[in-house]
Amino acid sequence: MKMIVAYVKPFKLDAVREALVMAGAEGLTIAEVRGCGRQMGKTEIYRGAEYEVALIPKIKIEAVVPASALKGALAAVQDAAATGRIGDGKIFVLDVQSAVRIRTGETGLAAL
Repeated sequence: MKMIVAYVKPFKLDAVREALVMAGAEGLTIAEVRGCGRQMGKTEIYRGAEYEVALIPKIKIEAVVPASALKGALAAVQDAAATGRIGDGKIFVLDVQSAVRIRTGETGLAAL
């Protein structure tokens, strides 16, 4: 099993969620987060005054998928989240050694 952790622009949440579900992710965790990447924030103009936004709002999406579905899920997230502009986000893949469904005690892929 693999865990996909994706940081995307907030307005891309619905598109990424739908793409992940179509790619085989049965459950998702979503959180509103703030952070910065290489650009270390950005400069905005409000009423003629410039100000620095150091931490950019993003959406963090976590999904655990079978290893066999990883390639399709990654492609789905990348296609759905891309705008072609700086700050589109990042995708990380982590190994998941085990999973347990608390209610039933099912383990492994059955717990997903």
